[in-house]
Amino acid sequence: MQKTTLEQWRMFKAVVDAGGFNQASSRVHKSQSSIHNAVSNLEAALGVKLFEISGRKVMLTEAGNLMLRRGSYLLEEVSRIEVIAKSLGDGVESELRIAVDGAFPQGVVFQALEKVSAIYPQVNIDIIDTVLSGTNELIQEGLVDLGLSALSMDNSLNDEICLIEFVAVAHKGHPLHQLDHQLTYDDLKSHRQIIVRDSAIQTNRDSGWLGAEQRWKVGSLRASLDLIAQGLGFAWLPMPLVSELLNNGTLKLLPLIHGGTRSNSFYLNFKDQDKLGPAARTFMGELRLLTLNMDTADQYQG
Repeated sequence: MQKTTLEQWRMFKAVVDAGGFNQASSRVHKSQSSIHNAVSNLEAALGVKLFEISGRKVMLTEAGNLMLRRGSYLLEEVSRIEVIAKSLGDGVESELRIAVDGAFPQGVVFQALEKVSAIYPQVNIDIIDTVLSGTNELIQEGLVDLGLSALSMDNSLNDEICLIEFVAVAHKGHPLHQLDHQLTYDDLKSHRQIIVRDSAIQTNRDSGWLGAEQRWKVGSLRASLDLIAQGLGFAWLPMPLVSELLNNGTLKLLPLIHGGTRSNSFYLNFKDQDKLGPAARTFMGELRLLTLNMDTADQYQG
């Protein structure tokens, strides 16, 4: 059974914040004697002295300083719990967890979430970066509320949200650009391919053409782009990610006869629509509006 009460901790912190018992009395609108009693009972329950008197000043003891740190954390947690409880009572979720595939334009996600935060400022946002089947694994395990993925989900809801173009690229000085003909997959086989590793643990998978004799796997599209920009390989990357480097000439499209470009559908996935709160529904609505006629090259933010 707990020996202390939240009210005792609140009165203790009020004395510290106000600088004395008399000042705390005015701040919390309680009598000085009731505050004294609360602090005395707290000291008795803890078995330590929290304050000492130095002249007219009330000073924290060494034990008091330690208890203040612990007590402040306790009161902050209680305050958070009360905010969450109010949100739940109002029907608004306390947190919105979203898994986002690295190939999806980040700027679109951020714009939609900014609208959500303006309407529901008390909702905490948790964005998790994923690759390939990583998004859907998190949804299946209940670790996120919804996700953006290039892969649909079986026995779940898949809302196709947009198409994103992937292009085969290499640095302008890469040997593949020195060949005096259009390229075939045979031309690619003897050169290093950069592949982004699936972030899923249980169902990781490879995607796209994997015919190169030498392959490097990395954990993110950004890492893949860095390697490509240094001339260390070739890859198929989303146009929104590479458009700036293509425009300034750092990268060039590989002149493949077939398969140099491909388009992937991206889905807004979730398991149970009835379990989605108002913040999640607002995000979904804003995302649909933003992706309706978006130019993904303009919307991408790294």
